[in-house]
Amino acid sequence: MTHQQKNNPLHGKTLEHIVNALVEHFGWDELGDRINIKCFKNDPSVKSSLKFLRKAEWARKMVEDLYIAIQKK
Repeated sequence: MTHQQKNNPLHGKTLEHIVNALVEHFGWDELGDRINIKCFKNDPSVKSSLKFLRKAEWARKMVEDLYIAIQKK
């Protein structure tokens, strides 16, 4: 049986897609101001951000919540 996720705005979105969308929308500087984590502020890159976000569930949640917020606009 396949589980439907009609109401999940993250369904089918990879973490890389989410980070890229946030960087495109805000840029690294503003993203680092909105979510105060080192990988967004100190020599930021998608690769280093993904590495950190995959380990830190609390930071990933903040990134996902911000992505959902910009999708609702």
